[in-house]
Amino acid sequence: MSELRQDPTTREWVIIAPERAKRPQQKPKGKHVEELPDRDKSCPFCPGNESQTPDEVFRIPVSSEDSDWEVRVVPNRFAALTSEGGMARRLDGHFSRKMSGFGAHEVIIESPSHNTPTALMTYQQVEKVLIAYRQRYNALKKNRQLKFIIIFKNYGWASGTSLLHPHSQLVATPIMTPYYHHRFNVAHNYYADVGSCLYCDLLANELEKGERIVAEAKEFVVLHPYASRVPWETWIIPKMHRASFGLLPAKHLAELAMVLKDSLFCLHRELDNPAYNLMIDTATTEDEEDPYYHWHIRIVPRLTTIAGFEMGSGIYISTALPEETARLMKQCAISLPEEECLSFKQKV
Repeated sequence: MSELRQDPTTREWVIIAPERAKRPQQKPKGKHVEELPDRDKSCPFCPGNESQTPDEVFRIPVSSEDSDWEVRVVPNRFAALTSEGGMARRLDGHFSRKMSGFGAHEVIIESPSHNTPTALMTYQQVEKVLIAYRQRYNALKKNRQLKFIIIFKNYGWASGTSLLHPHSQLVATPIMTPYYHHRFNVAHNYYADVGSCLYCDLLANELEKGERIVAEAKEFVVLHPYASRVPWETWIIPKMHRASFGLLPAKHLAELAMVLKDSLFCLHRELDNPAYNLMIDTATTEDEEDPYYHWHIRIVPRLTTIAGFEMGSGIYISTALPEETARLMKQCAISLPEEECLSFKQKV
């Protein structure tokens, strides 16, 4: 029997309808990594093709005396926003407001290897990717004109990616999007009513119940949210309250790398290398110290297609109970060899 569940972080409703998973349809599959070469001469992100990208703004070299690299960050060659223009808003008639496409759009090239997705990288390599995320976030927030910075990853064709080489993106805007404005308002109203952080209270409740918890590490918790918008939606939430990803201490990056890699690996294994979108939800650059928001990572597998009902109503339909997918994901970690999925197996 289906259920309507309300997401406490957005106040939006979701339909959980497991019976719809029985509909006749072909299961989408990702392109298997063994079909790709380790290097692709036509790929602008592969080593040796650095001249095909704009000049890098950050890199993690193999060593201080080596020109080889492990992570590169470059401006997006086909940027949605650029440093040109300004903040002025103009009216073209009463309902036509616009401004210059001012902002920043960067690409984080996660590895020299063309065919090693994040799910199959080493913990050390994922940590270096997170170091690049944090460094670029904190560098860009110094420009006070940039109000909101989102780091995201599109993996697989169904996610909207255009290149196979492992990469993430960062977009910094001079505006706060209505979507996040709404999320912040819900969190702020909760704080005004209750006097505590919505996400901290939500996390405490989930840990007490335990039925949607996938793993608990020292500093982070992996869970499947109560009102998941899609099957196998996965959140990684820090236990310590911080509104901004940019304020995450560097010493926590190693554990976050383990938790993130293990989460992606279990999704990779259980769902046959699915396409997914990954987002780091964080406060605006002006509100980093606010007590009401709590940064976290959302991983959204692209197993189904958003169709007319979702677009027409704004209500998502998920075909899996998060309690069941959390159990299956936890079992995945248990079944692996002792040296794999380490963060899921550690005792808190």
